[in-house]
Amino acid sequence: MKMRSRSRFSSSNSVISNETLVVGTICRTCCEFNVKARGDLRAGLRSVLPRGSVRGCGSRSRVSSRQVPLGVFWSAFLGFVWLHLLEVPDPSVVPHYRAGVVAFGLSAVVELLGEPCWVLAQAHLFVRLKVIAESLSIVSKCILTVVLVVLYPQWGLYIFSLAQLFYTSVLVTCYVVYFAKFLGSPEATKKSFPITRMKALLPNLMADKTFLNWKEARLTWSFFKQSFLKQILTEGERYVMTFLNVINFGDQGVYDAVNNLGSLVARFIFLPIEESFYVFFAQVLERGKNVKDQKQDDVAMAANVLELLLKLVLLIGLTIAVFGYAFSQLALDIYGGSMLSSGTGPDLLRCYSLYVLFLAVNGVTECFTFASMCKEEVDRYNFVMLALSFTFLCISYFLTRWHGSVGFILANCFNMGIRIAHSIHYIYGYFKESSYRPLTGLLPSPFLVLAYIISGGITVYSEAFFCCDKGWTARLIHISIGALCFAATTVTMLCTETKLVRFVRSQFLSQYMKKGT
Repeated sequence: MKMRSRSRFSSSNSVISNETLVVGTICRTCCEFNVKARGDLRAGLRSVLPRGSVRGCGSRSRVSSRQVPLGVFWSAFLGFVWLHLLEVPDPSVVPHYRAGVVAFGLSAVVELLGEPCWVLAQAHLFVRLKVIAESLSIVSKCILTVVLVVLYPQWGLYIFSLAQLFYTSVLVTCYVVYFAKFLGSPEATKKSFPITRMKALLPNLMADKTFLNWKEARLTWSFFKQSFLKQILTEGERYVMTFLNVINFGDQGVYDAVNNLGSLVARFIFLPIEESFYVFFAQVLERGKNVKDQKQDDVAMAANVLELLLKLVLLIGLTIAVFGYAFSQLALDIYGGSMLSSGTGPDLLRCYSLYVLFLAVNGVTECFTFASMCKEEVDRYNFVMLALSFTFLCISYFLTRWHGSVGFILANCFNMGIRIAHSIHYIYGYFKESSYRPLTGLLPSPFLVLAYIISGGITVYSEAFFCCDKGWTARLIHISIGALCFAATTVTMLCTETKLVRFVRSQFLSQYMKKGT
């Protein structure tokens, strides 16, 4: 039975604003369908791929191509759920919904077609290819969306569906074209690249005439279950919105707008760090072996990098949490006008600023944890995540009933806190028998903590007096005060965290300088 359709929204919003928010919310539900259709299938395999020798990535690339039939089935099944079991919006408000679901499902299958090439790029650390492919596809998607919105606004959901299909097509094309030219070239021969033809990426029998490496298949299944549960923990509030209708489409639109703005840092800073250093830890450490049985030079390197990486993301998260609290209303007023800055939007973004801090720490701790866990530990962790997923969904539901859409972010903070605690417990036990203590990276300098407290107090006081209904002169004064506090905090950071500064210079800045030359 279809859930009851809702088309009435808060009278505080205009008709145009409501329709804009509704279309955005429907696009978000279609994106959820896209993520479910291909995310769980490939996440488990991607977790296994960095493991083992680089020369063995050819067989893993062929294994990744076997996801496509599963992706077709999963897309068809979820398409049926989205079209026949969930709420379908009023066609007069959001037309072309069914075509949108089909298009997003098709884009998920198209993206899976490029997975073998992604495996090769990831295993051989083709970072520049990944950055160029993703940047080009995102820019192309944005340009197409803007052009279609301006020229054909009546197309509605067709616009976002075509843009999503175009995004995945450009992404896959970039990978395929690059490797079509690279494989068999003199450069590939010079590097002793293990694959010489594109045909080698297609599924075929292995050397022992088996279709699958069952050891890797079992490990992949463990990571698949983990990825499924992690998806619930990461995006659970969206499924509560979709399936339980705890808030109306208008409030969902405000939440999505704030969530998209607040998650920019997570997508563009934390996620690349997590993905890159997962590969690093997976290649430096041997899964399933304790510290004493591994090369001590590798253990020392991993511990040092983990400590400094924790310190880096912690300070980024603290900076966003401290300054985001006092500048949330101003940011939303500039971003979306009074429609976002006058209601629950500022409180949502303030809570999200705190949530970013949890996201930062959790990304690195789980990055190390998943890179070093053996299969048995992954399976045990799956049971923990199963219980945590159920708890998180229940808390999301009740907190939302109690505190509206802010309850979703509070539930996410609780969820991330539990996951961080579990990962910290694992890391502490992992290095317990060694002299290394990478968790000290979670302890910033007392002087820096004092600088954050003072800056936070000053900017909150400044917001109360100068923001945001007193004109642009008062806003500029508030921005200037925030800039001075940020500069003072940055100087304190540079003076007290010298080891971290050297790490950033050697790991990040030097790479950009090399690219520039």
